[in-house]
Amino acid sequence: MSTDASPQPLPERTTAAPEGIFHRTYLLVTLGALALVFLAAFESLAVTTIMPLVSRELDGASLYALAFAGPLATGVIGMVAAGNWSDRRGPAGPLYASVALFVLGLLLAGTAETMAALLAGRLVQGLGGGAVTVALYVVVARVYPPVLHPKIFAAFAAAWVVPSLVGPFAAGLVAQWLGWHWVFLGVVGLVVPAMLMIVPALRGLPATEAGSRPWDYGRLGWAGLAALAVLGLNLSVEVPGAGWALAAAAVAVALVAVRPLVPRGTLTARRGLPAVILARGLASAAFFGAEVYLPYLLVERYVFSPTVAGLTLTGGALAWAGASAVQGRLGARLEHRRAVRIGSALVLGAVVLALATALLGWPAAIAIAGWIFAGGGMGLMYPRLSVMTLALSTKETEGFNSSAMSISDSLGGALALAATGIVFAAFTTAAGGGAAPFAGVFALTAAIGVAGVLVAPRVGGQAAA
Repeated sequence: MSTDASPQPLPERTTAAPEGIFHRTYLLVTLGALALVFLAAFESLAVTTIMPLVSRELDGASLYALAFAGPLATGVIGMVAAGNWSDRRGPAGPLYASVALFVLGLLLAGTAETMAALLAGRLVQGLGGGAVTVALYVVVARVYPPVLHPKIFAAFAAAWVVPSLVGPFAAGLVAQWLGWHWVFLGVVGLVVPAMLMIVPALRGLPATEAGSRPWDYGRLGWAGLAALAVLGLNLSVEVPGAGWALAAAAVAVALVAVRPLVPRGTLTARRGLPAVILARGLASAAFFGAEVYLPYLLVERYVFSPTVAGLTLTGGALAWAGASAVQGRLGARLEHRRAVRIGSALVLGAVVLALATALLGWPAAIAIAGWIFAGGGMGLMYPRLSVMTLALSTKETEGFNSSAMSISDSLGGALALAATGIVFAAFTTAAGGGAAPFAGVFALTAAIGVAGVLVAPRVGGQAAA
């Protein structure tokens, strides 16, 4: 047995790997990466649960919306920075820095005594959280052979879905028994050991030559502008009279700003990697734009209790996890493009069922059952889009393309949520409530879903870039 204590290099990536992601070769990095994804998801869902209590205690109603929009906006900047840094020096430095920022944000939020201080912590969290996502994707590209990519991304999807089943309930108990501060502080004690499990794998990665790719300050500037546009769109509904004009301007600025942050041809759905990146954003926009309003519909129009209405989304969460596991097991037997086409069609079908339920007064069970298909569609599609992004990347562009996918995901969901909020408010004012606001929201997200279905056949079919 060797007594050399220096870190041993990980095996070269090959197309054939008998080991699974939990084989001893990858066990620690798999567990650590899954723990980081799980904790980021748990924290996000937990904050949604406790924020009304936080806002009431800190008298911060005026900053309530910004506490959610802010992290999303700063996350875009973190994604770009982590992608550029990863392409320059490898993923180790970006991952260390992003986890440190995430922990710092948790500490700031967990010790906040004013809403402004809590918001500052949330902004730092968003910066670190966005960077963590991109750095982890590059770690996957460098550590695991391509044949294992569907399995690790399926595990990431499951690690995100599981907190949706337990996160809100657990956060409520912690807030009730110990106080809301511990929802933030408690995560800190779990993030550190999760990161430590990944350290051996990071030390075994070959370093990228310094300066092989320069810092792209222009892209960082565009990321900052895109973040400001997202914040402006979210806040435009608060401006009476000029809200629509500000919203249109914010969307235009966001589209202009995002162009340098994604592969050329993304906004026109050029075949190959650009279409993959766009498909990810459209899927996020259609799914999350509709999901937020489904429990609201059940409470307002079908007199469900908030608890029961929220639980109706559990079926979608379970379907997402199940479909992710299925596509991981199928591997190459399920062609990537087919998985994306099936997934986008399932999401569109589920949104159309929600639209019909709201518009025609169909039984609530139809929309609830439909959302199971939406979750299944996302479970099939999301991991495969991640796999395709890495497969269509070179070692020099893994960071850029991973950040582009995360940016598309984040901005797609953010823009859709802001747009549906504007539509909902407009229909509420015009129709005085009723089913019209919900029908307007689901009609908008169905239109986005149609765009997703049209883009799906254009993914793949191009050399790495």
